[in-house]
Amino acid sequence: MPIRVRLTLLFALGTAIVLAVAGVLFYLLLRVNLRDSVDADLRTRSDLLTVRLADRFDAARPGGAGGVGRADAADLLVGGGSIAQVLRADGTPIVSSPDAGSRPLLTADQLARARAQPTLVTREVRAGTGIRPTGDVRVLAVAVHTGRATMIAVVGTPTHLTDRAEDRVRNVMVVATAPTIALAGLAAWLLSGAALRPVERMRRQAAAMAAAEVVAAGPVAAGGGDPVTAGRNGELAVPATHDEIAALARTMNDLLRRLNAARARDRAFVADAGHELRTPLTVLKAELELAARPGRTREELIEAIVNVSDETDRLIRLAESLLTLARMDGGLVGQGRVALDEVLTRSARAATGFLQARGLRLRLGVADAQRPLEVLGDGDMLRRAVDNLLANAARHAPAGSVVELRGCRTPRRVVGPWVGVDGPGEVVIVQIRDRGPGFPPEFLPHVFERFRRADTARTRDHGGAGLGLAIVAAIISAHGGTVEAANCPDGGAVVTVTLPATAWPPGPPSASLASRSAADEGAPGRPGEPRRPDGPARQPSARDLRSRRRG
Repeated sequence: MPIRVRLTLLFALGTAIVLAVAGVLFYLLLRVNLRDSVDADLRTRSDLLTVRLADRFDAARPGGAGGVGRADAADLLVGGGSIAQVLRADGTPIVSSPDAGSRPLLTADQLARARAQPTLVTREVRAGTGIRPTGDVRVLAVAVHTGRATMIAVVGTPTHLTDRAEDRVRNVMVVATAPTIALAGLAAWLLSGAALRPVERMRRQAAAMAAAEVVAAGPVAAGGGDPVTAGRNGELAVPATHDEIAALARTMNDLLRRLNAARARDRAFVADAGHELRTPLTVLKAELELAARPGRTREELIEAIVNVSDETDRLIRLAESLLTLARMDGGLVGQGRVALDEVLTRSARAATGFLQARGLRLRLGVADAQRPLEVLGDGDMLRRAVDNLLANAARHAPAGSVVELRGCRTPRRVVGPWVGVDGPGEVVIVQIRDRGPGFPPEFLPHVFERFRRADTARTRDHGGAGLGLAIVAAIISAHGGTVEAANCPDGGAVVTVTLPATAWPPGPPSASLASRSAADEGAPGRPGEPRRPDGPARQPSARDLRSRRRG
């Protein structure tokens, strides 16, 4: 059932309940007020009759409560109203008004109560009793004590006027209830329609976007809304009411913008990945086609095999990088206690040979007093992030310079001599600095974006696929941390990784980290090569083996 119909029915039902309760209360209050007014009039008339009886039948006068003549009766009942009667203690009428009839107005039980206290009763008068008019009569009986005699003064009044007023009010309320409920329902229908009209407009716009894929390609029809607000691409018209519906529209627009950005990133990622994959595949196909031609020498075939092997290695690295990004985007991160200082030590030891081959020196700085630098996460993934950062620093550091790798635990904002880091509680900081030219200023906001390179003219042999720092950002983000890149005032670039420190009790390191320790520590002095930013640790290619054989 539509919300508009439900609101209308609920409003009509609420109106009916309110009218019924209010009508009953008003009717009962009116009835009580009318009854009180009648009773007050009866008391006034009874007081007048009681005073006259006390004066007429005073004990000092002879005769007591004997007979009363016609003239005396008319004079005695003046002020008693059209229905008035004086009864003896046994109920015998002494004097009655013409409309009261000749019979007592009280029954025996009522007479007994009247002798004890003033009594108000309502009795039904039927035809033939001598009382006029017929119908209900409200009667007040009061005992009058005069000397040795006790009399009952009775006054009454017909209730047909008050009954008629009550019936008229009741009929008016019953007749007016149905139109009032109908008008209330109509008002609720119109008001709910006006309130929900912006929601319906947003629904139509969202349906139009879903049907025509406006989110990615085109503007939204305003549909009567603000043309400035509704004319933006892929957004809903925000009503100018500044209420909850306008807030909903703004929230939906924020969501649509995020969806637009995510969809654009996904499309760009797929396009860039396809472009990166196309180049090595094209080279592979060309080399294989050349090798298949007749008349190729043995040296040419070996050269073709070497080229095919290099491109295959490149495809493997790119595929593993894409799988890593997909794994990080899916939140697939192992949960274990990781001693990050051991990760830094092993990564630095593995990169020593690679850095020495480039004429670089590595300086590792982790204070013994702060060990262990424990975090929660996957040791393999964190090792890969550190390897990628070291490889990126080594690629841009000039020969003869120093690459610095530092780690510390701190609760303070200012960390190290280079940058400041905010964060509640204790955090583990890892910083990698080189002495190269640094990042171009216009490239800094895009350092950790996928398939982004500082120099687009660089060859892929030197610049990679542009996934190294993106993998670092994805790994650190999956571990609940942050990564920042900046240029140092005195030259070089620095990358700062911030991870939440975990206070774990002493125990063995994570299994993923322990499984790699033997391979990392097997030959400390052997030249090694860290993982490249766009893939896993590079294995010696056929070209490298061939060069070694020639050397």
